[in-house]
Amino acid sequence: MKIGIVGAGLVGSCAAFAMVMRGVASEIVLIDRNEKLAHAQAQDILHGTPFAAPTRIWAGSYADLSGARVVILSAGVSQEPGESRLHLLERNAKVFGAIIPSVLAHAPDAILLVTSNPVDVMTDIARRISGLPAERVIGSGTVLDTARFRSLLGEHVGVSPKSVHAYVLGEHGDSEVLWWSGANVGNVGVQAMAEQLGRPIDAAARGRIDEAVRKAAYRIIDGKGATWFGIGSGLTRIVQAILSDENALLSISALPAACEGIPAVPLSVPRLVGAAGAGAPLIPVLDPDEKVLLQRSAEILKEASDSVHI
Repeated sequence: MKIGIVGAGLVGSCAAFAMVMRGVASEIVLIDRNEKLAHAQAQDILHGTPFAAPTRIWAGSYADLSGARVVILSAGVSQEPGESRLHLLERNAKVFGAIIPSVLAHAPDAILLVTSNPVDVMTDIARRISGLPAERVIGSGTVLDTARFRSLLGEHVGVSPKSVHAYVLGEHGDSEVLWWSGANVGNVGVQAMAEQLGRPIDAAARGRIDEAVRKAAYRIIDGKGATWFGIGSGLTRIVQAILSDENALLSISALPAACEGIPAVPLSVPRLVGAAGAGAPLIPVLDPDEKVLLQRSAEILKEASDSVHI
C-alpha cells in the first residue's frame, strides 16, 4: 500500500521512518515545498531499509500520490513570537487551502490524516476544505497523549503500558481530559489494581501523572525544540489500523463526537479505526467532573474552529 506524507520535516520524516521500521507500507512518498529536504529525508530513510522492511520510499510531487491509501498532512507554519492563535490558524488554513486540492486531484480516494497543530481545529479545517465525508478526515488527536497516560500509569503500578487501557479525551492541548474513571489494567480498574499491587494512586500520584501527561510536550519542546518520535509512532499506529482494516480503538480526532452536550467539532474519544477511516466512537461513561471538563474542552475547540473563515 502507498502512503503519502506532505511535509517532510521532523514529524513527517519520523512517521516515515517509523512506518519503514514496522513494515506498515510498501511505498512512501514524501512531498515538501523544500524539495532538497524531501529528497534528503527519503534517501536517509531508504538507507535504513536493509535493516527493516523492504519499503520503497522517495521524494516526489503531488502527482506521485496517485493510488495512495492514506495521505498524512504534517505541513504548516510555526507560531511567530507574539502571534495570536487565531492568526496562526488563519495562516495554516491558507496552507491547507493550497495543499488539499492538490492532494485530492491525484489521490481522490485517500484518507487524510492530519497532524499539523492545533490538530483538532486543523482537522475541521481540512474537512471543510476537502468536502470529504467526516470519516475520511482524521486528526492524530490525543493518540500521543493517551500513550503518555498509559506509559505513566504502567510505570506507577509496575506493569507493561500495553496492559494499561486508558484514554485522554477532548482537545490535544491544555484542556484535554484524562479519563481516570475509565482507566483499567487488564480488566480491573486502575485504582483497584494499584491497591492490589501495593502502589496506590493517591491524590498526589494522580496529580503528578496528570501534570506529567498534560505538560509533556512543553518539557520536550523546552529540551529539544519539538516533539517527533512519539507522534511519528502514533501516526504509524493509525496508518497500520487503516491499512489492515483493524477496527482498533484509538483516540483520534474526528466527527461526530457523539457525546451528549458536546458541540459538533472534531475532538478525541476512543473510536474504531479501519479501512474506511474513522468508524463508530466509543461513547465514554464519564463521572460528573469529567463530563464538565470534556464539554468545556469541546467548547474551546468549537470557538476556535468557528473563528476561522475558509
